[in-house]
Amino acid sequence: MAAEKTGRSDPARTLALLWRGKEPPARGPKPGLTVDRIVAAAVALADEAGVPTLSMRKVAERLGVGTMSLYTYVPGKDELLNLMLDTVLTEGERPDDFAGTWREALELHARADRAVALRHPWVVSLSVPGLMLMGPGETARGEFAMKAVSGIGLTPREMVDVVNLVDGYVRGVAQITADLRVATRDSGVDYDDWWERATPSLERFIQQSRYPTLYGVWASGAFEVAPDEGFEFGLARLLDGVERLVAERAGG
Repeated sequence: MAAEKTGRSDPARTLALLWRGKEPPARGPKPGLTVDRIVAAAVALADEAGVPTLSMRKVAERLGVGTMSLYTYVPGKDELLNLMLDTVLTEGERPDDFAGTWREALELHARADRAVALRHPWVVSLSVPGLMLMGPGETARGEFAMKAVSGIGLTPREMVDVVNLVDGYVRGVAQITADLRVATRDSGVDYDDWWERATPSLERFIQQSRYPTLYGVWASGAFEVAPDEGFEFGLARLLDGVERLVAERAGG
């Protein structure tokens, strides 16, 4: 059996797969097996148990084929992960004919990424700039984001920085949600149940006389929400800063 690769893959081969520049073989693997079917099975497995447990063998078992059959279509796990990421990125709604303002476009961009991360929490660990090659999904996503900030007075470098700022914010919030889901899944303990059980003990140690500010916020119930429920508030404050920069450039 071929060993699953753990290092960087061949860029030319990976890009050919991403852009489907290589036709499937005429013979060898089971008829009906395609790159798209392999990727769909891998995405389903990752959604169920995360990327760390994903393997070519498990994907083959899900498809009901021998592991070696997959390698004819996808050389290894590195390429498969790249294909998975690019595939799910196409789920984000970014219409070509979007006619809103730059701010509305960035809001749509951020919410689209968040929606993908909520459906597929493992994308957070894969969508690291510079580590994954750009297929059609990532390219269309990048085009939408860059188009949003073009022609508003920013330099090309600032355009990249603004988009990276938004992407970084979304990734950070999504990581919190993903970590919480993994912890809940692995421990079998519900988030709300855990804190309900822990609160009586915490109240013995977090006393109002010693921590008055924290205690006051806690007593108000402000912490009794999921960690990512402040997403829209944070996104708005972030874009307020970008809007100020754009206004300053226009005034100058």
